[in-house]
Amino acid sequence: MNEMKLSKRLETVANFILKDTVFADIGSDHAYLPCYSILQGIAKGAIAGEITDGPFISAKKQVIKCELTDVISVRQGDGLSVIKEGESVDCITIAGMGGGLIKKILEDGASKLTGVKRLILQPNIHANFIRQWMIDNGWELIDEEIIEEDNKIYEILVAEIGNPMRPYQTNSLQAGLLLGPHLAKKKSAVFQKKWTQECNHWKTIVQQLEQAGHTYEANEKFKELSTQIKLVEEVL
Repeated sequence: MNEMKLSKRLETVANFILKDTVFADIGSDHAYLPCYSILQGIAKGAIAGEITDGPFISAKKQVIKCELTDVISVRQGDGLSVIKEGESVDCITIAGMGGGLIKKILEDGASKLTGVKRLILQPNIHANFIRQWMIDNGWELIDEEIIEEDNKIYEILVAEIGNPMRPYQTNSLQAGLLLGPHLAKKKSAVFQKKWTQECNHWKTIVQQLEQAGHTYEANEKFKELSTQIKLVEEVL
């Protein structure tokens, strides 16, 4: 992977960046996504944000190598703190983190979301945390993609300010939060593979809980997993 050829995961994220805009890539690592997006004529400017020294230095070197220092600003800081107050940013991309951490970044940097037109988020786990955050904060989930790369499955969530409940009018809210309302509608082969595997895994745990007998804690887990299995099977 480099600035000219992204991973399938990051290329999918790049495809959702609004044309001719300035975006902030949080947790930018080597700044491959900002460099690619500028060189491909997708974005006109970018902020590459990193919190740790190593990736921050790597990002700076990459931007210098690509001769893009005039349009990509590499900054070190925590989450959305790399965006200056009142700075014009059209899109924010956050990829390759857990859903809980992405949610925390958005909550902690809430003041920096004013004026942002689109969020493109790729959680490695717990995408449901982000979907719930969107509902709670007035962001409408306008599209989702699910892909498989190197035997790992990734979900990409795209949101804009709007009616946060609109995507959830087809299936139950619980099912939509867990599975993704757009993904459940598309029912791609990767989607079916992911949730069939998850369901089978949960069924094994439920069977083990049944064999072990129900303590209070186990009973709570049993009910939670049984509900999730039912939700998935109804959609699949």
